[in-house]
Amino acid sequence: MLPTVSKGRSPSNSRPNPMFPQYLRRIIKWQQMDIEYTFWQMLHLCTSPKVVYQHTKYHKQTKNQWARDDPAFVVICSLLLVVATSAYCAAYDHSSAHAVFVVISVLLFHFLITGIFLATCCWFLTNAYLREEAPNSHVVEQRVEWLYAFDVHCNSFFPMFVLLYVIHYFLSPLLVAHGFIPVLLSNLLFMVATSYYHYLNFLGYDVLPFLERTTFFLYPIGCVIILSPIFILSGFNPSRYIMNMYFSQFQ
Repeated sequence: MLPTVSKGRSPSNSRPNPMFPQYLRRIIKWQQMDIEYTFWQMLHLCTSPKVVYQHTKYHKQTKNQWARDDPAFVVICSLLLVVATSAYCAAYDHSSAHAVFVVISVLLFHFLITGIFLATCCWFLTNAYLREEAPNSHVVEQRVEWLYAFDVHCNSFFPMFVLLYVIHYFLSPLLVAHGFIPVLLSNLLFMVATSYYHYLNFLGYDVLPFLERTTFFLYPIGCVIILSPIFILSGFNPSRYIMNMYFSQFQ
């Protein structure tokens, strides 16, 4: 169970981040984005994610904020998601209008809206329950920035994107077939992707020195490991279920 909130530590008292309007304005200014560094981060999130969060510490020391001030990661991740979803539509859809609907809905609901919701939940939980008690009143109180919480989600989402949108695309003829092997492989793929998402979520908050009990973010991995055998034994195929949501040929 989470501990009760301490007095004077409600996240509602935090001031709006002045960097957020500037962050939004830079989304349409491609020439100001550090594309090379963004791809470096994406690569290392899949291979050595702790290195990425070590650089987050350097960013805090130089920019005095934990969150990125460069929206390149969000922009590139969105573009890659559009390309991947378009590939699914080219392979499995027969209507251009429906394909546009699928691309927009996946971008909005799979990434942006879900990310905003999860980031807001984590931002609230960390600020309300997981911050260390200040040893005295002279210590500057630190809070998790909402934009940093969204950064953590984006970092955690990218390796999951590689597994569940890219690798899944090439394996989809096998994964959506009937039989035990497709059910087994599909559940294993989703288990690894979801577990890795929550592991990266943990790393993102564990790097913040003013948070404690961040192992809370590892608890969902236990739920995933418990539920996966149940889904396998019941014959539930997550790949086929999701493809059914968007493409009529699987219905």
